[in-house]
Amino acid sequence: MADVLVSIVLERLTSVAEQQIHEQVSLVQGVKSEIQSLKKTLRSVRDVLEDAEKRQVKEKSVRGWLENLKDMAYEMEDVLDEWSIAILQFQMEGVENASTSKKKVSFCMPSPCICFKQVASRRDIALKIKGIKQQLDDIERERIRFNFVSSGSEERPKRLITTSAIDISEVCGRDMDKKIILDHLLGKKCQEKSGLYIVSIVGTGGMGKTTLARLAYHHPEVEFHFDERIWVCVSDPFDPFRVFRAIVEALQKEPSKLHDLQAVQEEIKTRIAEKNFLLVLDDVWTEDNQLWEELKNTLLCGAAGSRILATTRKESVVKMMRTTYKHPLGELSLEQSRALFHQIAFYERSTWEKEEELKEIGEKIADKCKGLPLAIKTLGNLLRIKNSEEEWKNVLNSEVWQLDEFERDISPALLLSYYDLPPAIQRCFSFCAVFPKDSVIERDELIKLWMAQSYLKSDGRKEMEMVGRTYFEYLAARSFFQDFEKDDDGNIIGCKMHDIVHDFAQYLTQNECFIVEVDNQQMQSIDLSFKKIRHTTLVVRKSTPNFVSTYNMKNLHTLLAKAAFNSRVLEALPNLLGHLTCLRALDLSSSQLIEELPKEIGKLIHLRYLNLSKCYSLRELPETICDLYNLQTLNIKGCSNLQKLPQAMGKLINLRHLENDGTQNLKGLPKGIGRLSSLQTLDDFIVSSHGNDECQIGNLRNLNNLRGFLLIKGLDEVKDAGEAEKAELKNKVHLQRLQLKFGREEGTKGVAEALQPHPNLKLLRINMYGDREWPNWMMGSSLAQLTKLCLDHCIRCPCLPPLGQLPVLEVLYIWCMGGVKYIGSEFLGSSSTVFPKLKALTISDLDELKQWEIKEKEERSIMPCLNLLKTSFCPKLEGLPDHMLQRTTLQKLDITGSPILKRRYRKDIGEDRHKISHIPEVKCSSD
Repeated sequence: MADVLVSIVLERLTSVAEQQIHEQVSLVQGVKSEIQSLKKTLRSVRDVLEDAEKRQVKEKSVRGWLENLKDMAYEMEDVLDEWSIAILQFQMEGVENASTSKKKVSFCMPSPCICFKQVASRRDIALKIKGIKQQLDDIERERIRFNFVSSGSEERPKRLITTSAIDISEVCGRDMDKKIILDHLLGKKCQEKSGLYIVSIVGTGGMGKTTLARLAYHHPEVEFHFDERIWVCVSDPFDPFRVFRAIVEALQKEPSKLHDLQAVQEEIKTRIAEKNFLLVLDDVWTEDNQLWEELKNTLLCGAAGSRILATTRKESVVKMMRTTYKHPLGELSLEQSRALFHQIAFYERSTWEKEEELKEIGEKIADKCKGLPLAIKTLGNLLRIKNSEEEWKNVLNSEVWQLDEFERDISPALLLSYYDLPPAIQRCFSFCAVFPKDSVIERDELIKLWMAQSYLKSDGRKEMEMVGRTYFEYLAARSFFQDFEKDDDGNIIGCKMHDIVHDFAQYLTQNECFIVEVDNQQMQSIDLSFKKIRHTTLVVRKSTPNFVSTYNMKNLHTLLAKAAFNSRVLEALPNLLGHLTCLRALDLSSSQLIEELPKEIGKLIHLRYLNLSKCYSLRELPETICDLYNLQTLNIKGCSNLQKLPQAMGKLINLRHLENDGTQNLKGLPKGIGRLSSLQTLDDFIVSSHGNDECQIGNLRNLNNLRGFLLIKGLDEVKDAGEAEKAELKNKVHLQRLQLKFGREEGTKGVAEALQPHPNLKLLRINMYGDREWPNWMMGSSLAQLTKLCLDHCIRCPCLPPLGQLPVLEVLYIWCMGGVKYIGSEFLGSSSTVFPKLKALTISDLDELKQWEIKEKEERSIMPCLNLLKTSFCPKLEGLPDHMLQRTTLQKLDITGSPILKRRYRKDIGEDRHKISHIPEVKCSSD
């Protein structure tokens, strides 16, 4: 951890000093020599950090030395940030002055003093640097006294060997445990009795309790047996309202809008009444019988046969819950431990020539894990990328195994794996201690938070975001993350941390990362350590919280306060922002009562990440937000009442992500956004009709770094093709998904033609297109990589474009096309193989469509990969093409709201039922 902080400071020292020379902004005399001395001392300190990190586990004095070093590094980073902002603000003022006076203004003014406005003066910065130099000199003297072993600067970088996370769906050695749990859940082992039947899995941490519960929960027999299945992580402390609300959200499968405990309880009773349910309560710690009775009484209205499955480390919890059946989960046997280790460490290396020589070493390592599945998986994943006998023996013979402390606090397997991480990834992992236990961690948001802390560096070939993704996948592959959520392409986009891994991260970040309950009575007792806290999550309980103690966290870099401002505490927000001026990341998302962000936000000059998503009452942002020159991420997703954005947003020159999906009341974007050439995310681009101060289509020209998804709204405001060409969509090579939203205006073909995207595009949606003819680029090589296409509400088009020529199209949606009466050969195009990769085709709400035919004079392959055909609400459609029904690989046919088709293909009596009888899954319904 300290290694990365020191490296960040060294890099910033060099870059800011070079920036100062380039801009000719001088500090007070003598600081230049101080900086050179600082760099030299920091390098000598950095060279011993590998040894110091290992010795701190046994030597408290070394841990204290590292704590002092981290405090100094954080302080130095803050000062360097002020210095960099001072120079940047000087630049921006020069640009503004030049714009105002329309005269050329040199940045190289030899003025003896410069007004830095909200940042410290030159002299203040210089004095702070000198003060830090004195602190570092003391740290250096201590370093010499400790006699650390130097690793040498040239040995620090580690080559990053990447691998992918593996899913072990079954758990070695737990087959009998799983069978017993299933028997009790399904009623095969018991007589049904009145009251709740409670099964408890009890065992020490890392034993696989949650994994076993999850295997049972997702078992096909269990899914079929229960009317409702609910999974809730309880954890510590037990918060009844949070647990009740989680149950409601699991039942209704969407977020709950209920804020009253009694209302939530009544909702649960209504939804489970007379239903056979399974409720999993994972990681229960509380022994408070009153809290348990409150939960149990709410669940009594379920049907006989309902089950509660709990996991816990504590026997006392099992007794308090009056468990019907207790299942102790013990260690894996030596044989089972070795089998699990071998399954992971030798994954996809079954013919590996070194397997035999390493097998014996691997067995000894597995034996040291004492039957703990988490430890075995962690070391298996560590050694999966190690190929030499020496590397395996280093793990086997490590002194870490001799440390008694691990029996109480942390796993030696985790520490061994952690030590093997490159320092930059160590820092990224330890930061995750800021999240509460069992939090769902979204990959992209985590990467943006890492960026905000300067943990990620672009190496010239990779953007910071790609470096972050590599780090995330590395941690996932090494068992630091689990419970993965994946996208359609198999990429991990979300995860959780095992509670033992989370405990380990908190162990590494003592006094640095905290989960703070702002209404907790014990809060005053830890005020003294608040000045050392750098990253925190505020947890607000039901009572009105008191934020006063939070003001003391003056050195805070990260404040995650999701849903914290939903009660009578809004007046605390300006004071909070006024005190926490070192913040780099601020999350105020889901604070539904915030109507206006305080102007004090402009004091947070270090801020790089600001999340205001789902602040539904938020109406406007203050102009002072435009003074946050370091801001990289601004998330306003779901701020549905936001009326406008600040006019001077063009000053946010470091902005990379403007997430503005779901801001439907925004009628335009400030024109300056078109100058933000670093912008990678812009969900919605709005072509304005409100004059020169807001974006027109041409303001997209310089945004060539945009990637991911882009929706362009208001294209009916674009009057001619020449104007549309200025957007230069062809140059947006990183865009993957594009939606073009017109306004049903006629004569827009020229505009659409000029909006041809880059051939790299994977997904395209065109809606409300008002012309009768389609743009020529919608076929063939112009969309060579397109896999998904949606055409909707294009009411004037009488026919479909020749989409059969798209070489890799897999999914096609066509709906609300009222002008289409006939689909024929024009839809197929002229390719020798038509729709060669198409898997799913949906035709919906084509009110006037009567005929759909495939008439071919020559034999050619048509839709050879088709799996799903769905037609919905096409009331006049008389039939489906025989070729599609009988000469494709069709597996699913879904006909809904199409009465003629329903009669024609009706089971047993339909005249053409024989044409679809071979299709495995057929659905015909009226609505």
